[in-house]
Amino acid sequence: MTEKMILSGFDYAKDVYAEKGIDVEKAMEKTAQFTISMHCWQGDDVVGCEGEGGGASGGIQTTGNYPGSARNGEELRKDFLKAISMIPGKKKLNLHASYAELHGKKIDRDAYTAEQFSDWMDFARENKLALDFNPTYFSHPYAADGFTLASTNETHRKFWIEHGKRCREIGEAFGKAQGQPCVINHWMPDGYKDTPADTNGPRARMVAALDEIFTATKNISEAHVLDGVESKLFGIGVESYTVGSNELMMGYALTRNKMLTLDTGHFHPTEQVSDKISAVLQFLPKILLHISRPVRWDSDHVVVWDTETARIFNEIVANHYEDRVFCALDYFDASINRVAAWVIGVRNAQKAILQAYLTPNDELRRLEANFDYTGRLAGQEEAKSRPFAPVWDMYCLKQGVPVGEAWLEEVRKYEREVLVKRG
Repeated sequence: MTEKMILSGFDYAKDVYAEKGIDVEKAMEKTAQFTISMHCWQGDDVVGCEGEGGGASGGIQTTGNYPGSARNGEELRKDFLKAISMIPGKKKLNLHASYAELHGKKIDRDAYTAEQFSDWMDFARENKLALDFNPTYFSHPYAADGFTLASTNETHRKFWIEHGKRCREIGEAFGKAQGQPCVINHWMPDGYKDTPADTNGPRARMVAALDEIFTATKNISEAHVLDGVESKLFGIGVESYTVGSNELMMGYALTRNKMLTLDTGHFHPTEQVSDKISAVLQFLPKILLHISRPVRWDSDHVVVWDTETARIFNEIVANHYEDRVFCALDYFDASINRVAAWVIGVRNAQKAILQAYLTPNDELRRLEANFDYTGRLAGQEEAKSRPFAPVWDMYCLKQGVPVGEAWLEEVRKYEREVLVKRG
């Protein structure tokens, strides 16, 4: 696609949107400032950097063996840079604790410090990125029985409590270095495959453990760290009972002044996270979203530009929640090129953001307030077919990233020159 074609299409689209009182230039500017936190674990199938021969466990699974997975932090950072060169908009880098680089030292997760993430901090500074963080309460011998913060094994439980404390301290170091909060998400895979006799005990232990983590690190300022707690309906190996249920994590967030993390794959298939945003924000100042694509519940497929993704971002934009909702992507697909998976998913999120800013939400609300539901539905549907694509193309051109499918050849070239040579 030539620049002349892009400009021609954009001029037409600009006039169409102007008829509805929508300034496409302003919409593009706002989209460019909307931050998406990109998950590092797409690039290596959630293996991490702690040691050789490790892999995901504890309810975390990937599907596929596409060639070229990153084998260490250096390769992962290289792949990440390649991906973001093809993605418009404002990005953060989201790390898990399992991406600590130990450089041959014997350090376990209860003793991690910011030093084990110094390469990531240098990388972020050099590339003008901010970092988010996650304790890794899985893929460890002390999580092999399916329990971490809710464990009856005091040694294991104390280990994970210490891990949570260290992670908040690491997040504080990130926040101070980057001049903005590091968003930390706490997800624990604890639960039972079959129906337990004691449902209260694990939940009481998890609440007490979280309280200990936050109390011990209470001097960490929200200027540096913002914490979310994440629920799950069920998971692999915890099909009958999940300790960190929606009710438990919502109650914890509400009573401890933490963010509630809503993951698009963690609810019943008929539930919509988009509908939960305004409900939860009546009671909490901020929330964290994990956006994926649940084909069969929490299957973590690459994000596509579907109805629910569009609704999520329109909820944020229409209600002016940009400063109250933190958005992170959370999927991992090893069946396709991993760099392409990043590019496709984040570009689709960006499309949904831009589309939200191009939607005449004020007009639709006026129709609704006047009980003109016919006009509201007509307006909602007509908005879908306005010439969005030329605006997206211009947005990509202005952002200095490939327009249309031009990015795919860049990925193919990178695969030939870099990825396939990894074996």
